[in-house]
Amino acid sequence: MKLVVVSAGLSVPSSTRLLGDRLAAAVVGRASAAAPAEGEGKGEGKVEVEVVELRDLAVEIAHNLTTGFPGPALGAALSAVAAADGLIVVTPVFSASYSGLFKSFFDVLDRDALAGKPVLVAATGGSARHSLVLEHAMRPLFAYLRAVVVPTGVYAASEDWGAEGLAERIGRAAGELVALMGSGGPVVPAPSAAPSAAPSAAPVGERVGGVQVGGFDVVPFAERLAALRVP
Repeated sequence: MKLVVVSAGLSVPSSTRLLGDRLAAAVVGRASAAAPAEGEGKGEGKVEVEVVELRDLAVEIAHNLTTGFPGPALGAALSAVAAADGLIVVTPVFSASYSGLFKSFFDVLDRDALAGKPVLVAATGGSARHSLVLEHAMRPLFAYLRAVVVPTGVYAASEDWGAEGLAERIGRAAGELVALMGSGGPVVPAPSAAPSAAPSAAPVGERVGGVQVGGFDVVPFAERLAALRVP
């Protein structure tokens, strides 16, 4: 399985990159632990990890936004994301949302690249007050891109490093991502049955216009309207 970590950290060293690395390590560990039950020796538990550092691609991202063409390094990063079986995306919090660099990278990504792809969202910030960035900004972004966002997002404030709770959240989110990555491909909703061209008579044994159709009570609209009238 191919796992790509997209990190939008700007500093070196970066707490954003550190969180991405810890999440990736947890995913690798969970996948390896699950391998014997799913078929040991067949490669199911092997996870190949690639990290995309957006700070190194900032200039090429800006050029892509203005010209419409990615440079070599950005093109390779976009291809890696599109080919991944799962993603971990991590951003620092700027002005109560994801960073502009983070958003710009996904702006230049092909619109269908993340359709059905499992994504784990994570963020870092100086205060726990920004933790809702996961739900108010990141989750809607990837829902719009038609990705499958794992239920548990991971936010790490400055005081969370070394404190209780962070490791548990990382482990839970990693387990959810592994479960989706191991499902055998993009998660695509099953197509719904095509509606019939025109209403037809009820099947034998069902009654329409009075009692039941398919186990549901059917009351004609005129009867419901009459019941609402005041005598």
